[in-house]
Amino acid sequence: MRNLQNKVALITGSSRGIGAAIAKLFAQAGARVVVHGRDVAALSAVRADIEQADGQAMQVVADITKFAEIEAMRQQIEQAWGPIDILVANAGGSFSRPGPLEETSEEDWHASLAGNLTATFLTIKSILPGMKQRKAGTIITISSAAARRPHPGSPIPYAAAKAGIQILTQDLAAQVGPVGIRVNCIAPETILTERNAQRIPDEQKQTLVDTHPIRRLGTPEDVARAALFLASDDAAWITGIVLDVAGGSVLV
Repeated sequence: MRNLQNKVALITGSSRGIGAAIAKLFAQAGARVVVHGRDVAALSAVRADIEQADGQAMQVVADITKFAEIEAMRQQIEQAWGPIDILVANAGGSFSRPGPLEETSEEDWHASLAGNLTATFLTIKSILPGMKQRKAGTIITISSAAARRPHPGSPIPYAAAKAGIQILTQDLAAQVGPVGIRVNCIAPETILTERNAQRIPDEQKQTLVDTHPIRRLGTPEDVARAALFLASDDAAWITGIVLDVAGGSVLV
C-alpha cells in the first residue's frame, strides 16, 4: 500500500461512487480523509466505513459552485486537522442529456459548466494558495473519456466542461511545478458505480463492454487505485498528465 501517512486529503464529491472509493483507499494508505458532499446521510455512511476500518475521516458539506462555501469548508478542515496536502477535485456530473447541440438548453449548458469546470476551478482557487505558501501539495482533477474522443452521442456540455478541466490541469501544472506542486488528471470511461449499475440496462452494459479492449466496465476501485498512485511519492516526477482509466476504449 502506498504511504499517505498523516497526509490531509480532501476528496470532493465523495459521498458515493468514485469519490467514496478514493476516500476509502486513501484512508487505508494512512491519510486523514475529508469526505465532502451535500447528502449528509451518505457522507456519514462513508465516514463510518472508514472509521470501522481504523481509518481517520471527517465530513464536510459545501456547495462547491460557491466560493464562499468552499472557503468556509477549507477553514473548517484547517482548524480541525491543519493544511490540506492532497486535493482530489472529483465532484461533478452530467447535467444534460445527449442530443443535437441546437436542442441543448442554456440552462443545461450552464449547469454542466458550473457543476464540473467552475466547481473544479473554484475548489483549486481556495486550496492552492496554502500549497504555494508551503511549496508542497498534490492536486488531482477528474475528467472523462467523453473529453478524450468525439462521439455523436456525447452530451456536449459535459464533454466540453471535462475537456476544459484537462487544459486547466495542464496549464496549472506548468504554473506551479516550480514551487513543488504536482497537478494531474484522471479520465475514466463508464464506471459501474452503484447508480450506473441500477440505471444502465443489462443489454446496454454488454454493448458498452464490447467497446473496451479490456472486456469489462470499470469500477470505482479502478479509478481509486490510479488516484492513489498519482497522490503518492511513486508519482513524484509526474505532473500535467491526463491518465486514461478507460479499459483501452479511447484507443478505438
